[in-house]
Amino acid sequence: MKEIEIVVKNETGLHSRPADLFVRTAKLFKSDITVSKGEKSVNAKTILKVILLNVSQDDTIKISADGEDEDVVLSELRTLIESDFTEVNEAVRI
Repeated sequence: MKEIEIVVKNETGLHSRPADLFVRTAKLFKSDITVSKGEKSVNAKTILKVILLNVSQDDTIKISADGEDEDVVLSELRTLIESDFTEVNEAVRI
């Protein structure tokens, strides 16, 4: 299992469109993925749970991945968040 911490700079945090892109990206991978804010952790592949995590702009989140593609998924999600949700995996654009 690997994990990263990242600050969400998007003005809406992980709500609506950013949450949708985040979850759709997470679903591309086989690894079990969780996203945490403070003491609360949720399945990163479940849109409602990600939205209810209530991640706002400038919040720090932890993303954990456990599985055969954990390195790739963490890289993809980091790129998505750091690009302010503009660098989207081509499979998600469809």
